[in-house]
Amino acid sequence: MTEPARILVVGGGYVGMYTALRLQRQLRAELRAGTAEIVVVTPEPYMTYQPFLPEAAAGSISPRHVVVPLRRVLDRCRIVIGEVRSVDHAKRTATLATLATAEEGTGAVDLTYDELVLAPGSVSRTLPVPGLLDHGIGFKTVEEAIGLRNHVIEQMDIASSTRDPAIRDAALTFVFVGGGYAGVEALAELEDMARYTARYYHNLKPEDLRWVLVEASDRILPEVGEEMGRYAIRELRGRNIDVRLETRLESCEDRVAVLSDGTRLPTRTVVWTAGVKPAPVLAATDLPLNERGRLRCTSRLAVEGVDHAWAAGDAAAVPDVTAEEPGRECAPNAQHAVRQAKVLAENITASLRGQPLKEYEHAYAGSVASLGLHKGVAHVYGRKLKGYPAWLMHRAYHLSRVPTFNRKARVLAEWTLSGLFKREIVSLGSLEHPRAEFELAAAPPPDHGDKPSS
Repeated sequence: MTEPARILVVGGGYVGMYTALRLQRQLRAELRAGTAEIVVVTPEPYMTYQPFLPEAAAGSISPRHVVVPLRRVLDRCRIVIGEVRSVDHAKRTATLATLATAEEGTGAVDLTYDELVLAPGSVSRTLPVPGLLDHGIGFKTVEEAIGLRNHVIEQMDIASSTRDPAIRDAALTFVFVGGGYAGVEALAELEDMARYTARYYHNLKPEDLRWVLVEASDRILPEVGEEMGRYAIRELRGRNIDVRLETRLESCEDRVAVLSDGTRLPTRTVVWTAGVKPAPVLAATDLPLNERGRLRCTSRLAVEGVDHAWAAGDAAAVPDVTAEEPGRECAPNAQHAVRQAKVLAENITASLRGQPLKEYEHAYAGSVASLGLHKGVAHVYGRKLKGYPAWLMHRAYHLSRVPTFNRKARVLAEWTLSGLFKREIVSLGSLEHPRAEFELAAAPPPDHGDKPSS
């Protein structure tokens, strides 16, 4: 018997999940007959719908509804929880480490494949800012979003109970670095939440909280256009949020944020959302990369110059065939990633069946962004919206895009309930250290010296 054709999908994010989902539908007959196999290697057993992270941080959506369980959705695929460390495409071999290899102490193992889909996504792009490693907080995973929510409420607890004015001011100062989607939406949603939460503290007022957005360029939310970007700045500043344009974070050592304009902000919260970069595994392959570290791809989503290797999303530099200027590439965003995954799966199926491939072609439809509850901006198909209509469009668009009917129904139910009841303001910071109480209870009692003799 011949071995089944193995399709290895590296990554379980937008591209990885949607590609595998479409492949298992299109190759149903081959999977049933055992002539094809789909293996998905991913660090986490779920796909995170990142546009909902700000609402999860603000408590509008439960964290478990922001993620999609891969084993349930990809029930005809083999899911391997682990990380691909390197790829030798010339030998059709990927080296990966799993939870089992860590327990066994055997080191990484090799997995052979026939078709390779590289979709590891991206990681936060950091700069050598002094103190950032020690004090910076990311905002790219559901764990970071919930951790940030707990952290903000914890700082309000500290400010409410301290007698030291310096500690109080630092606890109530929140600095966000990066004026893209992640930074602006996270800041806006958390500021909304914290302003509401302040009413339950006897000695805190919303005006006591200081929110600062630091952006190196001269605008925020460039995807929604210059006019809507200016409106977003006016909206944020109208809520007493300090927006600093053409400003950089120089240092955050000793819990003091030093900005390039000379401002020094004692703070216990520095949220870093200043861009992303390709996943490190791309550099550990023998596949061609561009100057930004992304895979060089054709408009058919095949890796340039090699056979049986494919990529899309953040990891891929895909030519934009709809652009007027030659040489432009598709933006590494979710809108392109989801649509590229569809074409990618179709092209892999066509390649296996000896059929012609199709080009990826999609003109950018526009962008929507939330600025907190009932506030937003949008620039879609040339139309510009702001305020409540833009916020409504933001929710409608992302509800239509979140995978599975199950998740759509749960998110819609939570939005409905949040409109009927008060906002949740509970911090579950103990989730980050769940064994702390047990360890304290199990620890031997402190030795206070010899007991006095009778």
